[in-house]
Amino acid sequence: MDERLQKILEKFEELSERLADPNVYGDQKEYQRVAKAHSDLGPVVTLYREYQKIQQERADTEELLRDQIDEEMKQLAQGELSGLKEQELDLEKRLKVLLLPSDPNDEKSVIIEVRAGTGGEEAALFAGQLLRMYTRYAERKHWKTELLSANETGIGGYKEAVLSIEGSGAYSMLKFESGAHRVQRVPETESGGRIHTSAATVVVMPEAEEVEVEIHADDLKIDTYRSSSAGGQHVQKCETAIRITHIPTGVVVTCQDERSQFQNKDKAMRMLRSRILEAEISRQHEAMSETKKSLVGSGDRSDKIRTYNFPQARVTDHRIGVSLYNINTFMDGDIQDMIDQLIAAEQSEQLKAAGEEV
Repeated sequence: MDERLQKILEKFEELSERLADPNVYGDQKEYQRVAKAHSDLGPVVTLYREYQKIQQERADTEELLRDQIDEEMKQLAQGELSGLKEQELDLEKRLKVLLLPSDPNDEKSVIIEVRAGTGGEEAALFAGQLLRMYTRYAERKHWKTELLSANETGIGGYKEAVLSIEGSGAYSMLKFESGAHRVQRVPETESGGRIHTSAATVVVMPEAEEVEVEIHADDLKIDTYRSSSAGGQHVQKCETAIRITHIPTGVVVTCQDERSQFQNKDKAMRMLRSRILEAEISRQHEAMSETKKSLVGSGDRSDKIRTYNFPQARVTDHRIGVSLYNINTFMDGDIQDMIDQLIAAEQSEQLKAAGEEV
């Protein structure tokens, strides 16, 4: 680990010198590239320098204990040494986490698809609550949200909805939300007070840039039709709704929310690129980890990942066995604690898998 950290430190110092080079400063594109690489290494270097400082202090204290010192001074030094060793172990663990391979999609914005599952209208209402939960979470993070597509029910629920969340690091925070979410509660329409179980599925995809997913026009089948959503006579008379089929993969996306065919096509292409990227990511994950999947990293939408039990005010994530008893604030977007525990669990699994290689 020390050898890797030393190389990172040397690279960081080299990048620092390059940032001060007038030739680099004059080339805006190159300057941004160097500045980003420098910024990415910054947290590791800062922690490593603190780690080196603690190591030196520990070595100095151990040297002091080897000298002929009085008993009072010896006890003070031993107490200090114990604290320094604890700090050193903590910093070493944090450095190992920082050195773990990062997901190349972590900094991306996301597209979230929420679909009602078993449970009829109650499932649709729950899907709507999940959509609101992610929207409120994005607001807490000061991220931009946009509803790309929605198929609403008559009582405020959603059969399906597609939400765009634009913000740096959105995928790193939300990627563990993919899967089946189950709710247990007494529906408003239930007169007998019986608890019902319903479900909704969530798919979180990194939003793909055009350069990442190459889509040829010849591979697309584009159909237009009249929108069935509310919008008055205009949407009924004009074929503004868009359906795009990507022939090689069979992926189909539709969008009818906008009054303009161009706007609907633009949104549909964003969804199409992200779905194709997600399919490629899933294929790569399966190829790399056929026999052993990460504790929370599979993101399989068929897995039951979480249960929302309203009578007990409990939210349980089954992948890590964690229950939180704040369901009302959780549904209002206060989900960071659960996200942090999911991230910590994945990092722990990665550390175990890496062993001494880290």
